[in-house]
Formats: sequence, structure tokens, C-alpha cells
Amino acid sequence: MVADEHGGGQSTNVVISAVVTAKQSGVIAGQCVIDRMIQQHFASCNVSWSIEEGGRAAVGDVVLTIEGIADSVLRCERIMLNLLGRMSGIATNTAEWVESSNSMGVACTRKTEWGLLDKWAVHIGGGLTHRLDRSDALMIKENDLPALAPEAPDELSAVSQVVMEIDMKTHASFTVIEVRNREQALAAAGAWAEVQVERGECEKIVLLLDNIGPEGCAEVHSKLMSEGLRAWCILEGSGGVKKSQLDQWKTSGVDLVSTSVLNRGVAPLDLSMRVRTD
Repeated sequence: MVADEHGGGQSTNVVISAVVTAKQSGVIAGQCVIDRMIQQHFASCNVSWSIEEGGRAAVGDVVLTIEGIADSVLRCERIMLNLLGRMSGIATNTAEWVESSNSMGVACTRKTEWGLLDKWAVHIGGGLTHRLDRSDALMIKENDLPALAPEAPDELSAVSQVVMEIDMKTHASFTVIEVRNREQALAAAGAWAEVQVERGECEKIVLLLDNIGPEGCAEVHSKLMSEGLRAWCILEGSGGVKKSQLDQWKTSGVDLVSTSVLNRGVAPLDLSMRVRTD
């Protein structure tokens, strides 16, 4: 982002002070990023924060004060506001989802524009970050099944086989498998439970119930309970999750919902910078 500015315009070496204020109420996120940017690229400037990371700003509140050579302060203005505005917008949106979800978890996905910055903003808003990258946890998706179990006679057999062959020493603490119906969920949970019993362990598998909806997830939850398999699972509802449907999701039996809506297409928090003249 600094490179994209190509140095910006010209100003003077006069030392000035400016404040960033909130034009909207919201959760502030991105302090570590701004501090890093100033340290690496605008070393003549100093930033002091009036609202800490994760704090809530009201309209008109001073978020930070920046002091330094005028040329540097003005060159970093738009970059700083873009970063802070986007991350605070995501944190604010996430906080609203979390407040509406009560005890049910709300997670983002790996569909991000800004990668770990989006993840951090979700975390600051009180959401779950899910996998940070492909190496963070084993995730078996629909497209993985033909490659991992090419000789399985059907999808249910493939699901069971793939789960049974997971390297538990490496992946037992965090494995996610995408399932698209009740039968696949039962096959995955049954295979996982069998392996855990053999190992004498009690780790849980995350069943990502993809595009099943609240009612379908409730059916999966009920069936897993009746089969004695629910204790081996963390149920994640995903696919088309809407904030307006959270009341339905809260009674569906899932432990969490995941959605890219937490961080994609979110309006930035409206912030502005003004140079002090007093």
C-alpha cells in the first residue's frame, strides 16, 4: 500500500500533529498494523492511541494522535485510514454477529481479501478465525474424496475410509470434514468414533455441514444424538448463513456457524484525520 502511493505529494519538514476521529461508532482494530507501518515506513512519526485495540469508539471520539514531519504525516494519512477503517469495519460487523449469536460460535472462512489482516479483525470483533492457512488444520472437502479414496464404491464408503486413514498423531486435535447430508455426517462421525475408541482418546472431529441449512443441521444433530455419536463431533453450519437467520441457527444444534460475510463486502468504519492548528 505504501508502494502504491509512489511517495505522494510534497509538503514541508515542519513538525505537525493530527488526530484521527471516528465518524461512526464501532470497534477499533488494526493498531498493531498501524504501529508496524509507522515503524517501518514513517519513522519520523509517533502515534499515541486514545482507544486501545478492541475498544469501542463513539462518534467524535479521538482514536489516535499522530505527530511528525508534515510530509510524512500527510503521506501516511490515506494508507492509515484505509487500513484502520477496513479492519475496524470488519471487527464492528463481527461484533454485531457475535452479539446476535449468543453462545453459538461465529467463524470466518478462508475466503478473504486481506488474508491474516481480515482474520485478526474478526478475532478482535469476538469471532472465531477458523483455519489460518492450509497447514493450520486438516480439512477434507468434497473434491478431496476421489483423490484420497479412488477405489471406494460410493461416497459414504469414501468418507468412512478417508476418516479411518487420517494420521491421528498429526491431525486428531483439529480435523474438519465437509459433509453434505445426514448420511455422510453419520459415516464420518462413526468412523472417527471408532478410531478414537481404539486409540483410547477423546478428540472431536469438526463436521462442516455444507449448505444443509438450519433445519437440515437440526436433523443431523438429532440423528447423531440418537446414535450416540454427537459427543465425538463439533458441528459447523456453513453455506448461505445470514445474520437474519441466526435465531434459527441457534436452535439447530450446531456449535458454530461460519461465513465469509464477516469480512467480505463489509463497509469500512468511517474515520477522518485532521491536522491540529492550535
